Amino acid sequence: MTSEAKIKKAPKVLSDRLRVVFKGLFEPIGAFLNRLGVKPNHITFLGLLGHILGAYLLATGHITWGGILILIIAPLDVLDGTMARLRGEPTKFGAFVDSVTDRYDEAFIFGGLLYYFLNQHNWLASLLVYISISGSLLISYIRSRAESLGFSAKIGILSRFERYVVLVPSLIFNYPVIALWILAILTNFTAIQRIFHVRQQAYALRESQDGS
Repeated sequence: MTSEAKIKKAPKVLSDRLRVVFKGLFEPIGAFLNRLGVKPNHITFLGLLGHILGAYLLATGHITWGGILILIIAPLDVLDGTMARLRGEPTKFGAFVDSVTDRYDEAFIFGGLLYYFLNQHNWLASLLVYISISGSLLISYIRSRAESLGFSAKIGILSRFERYVVLVPSLIFNYPVIALWILAILTNFTAIQRIFHVRQQAYALRESQDGS
């Protein structure tokens, strides 16, 4: 294995493993929707609209219903990619739109929670929302920036799927603050993990270039 291959290789996060596990479930659904003429972008934007409605429910204090809706709508994030692959139409722009939409999805959820806690004058919870969304956005930005420089950064204990695993049950059972404490700490810890992972790759690359 070349030094560049070693640099780019990274352990799979939980979401990658689950995509493989549930491949047999999503592919028949994706194939059926493709036959109906539904396009992957339709599913992407349906997911966005679902998250906007979920954020509205959170903002208006319907925490449990917001959590249930987000739980129902979240699998669409996997389905749109599956449909594009089955159609033989996965494009860089499609992947770009999907990634940007994912960021909006999270921003709407946290925005709904922030609005709710501000109205409740719960300043600590509001601060936790801010720290959580900052960490979440940093996780995504670090990966994007690293990959633009030729490094890999798809690692860490709290990727997007794991963030949903933490957040959604707490919403359904109406204990969002518990999830926010976890997210505020672990999203930023994951961001630091990715920074150090990129740092290791950068040093490995420099050493391989110095030795050549």
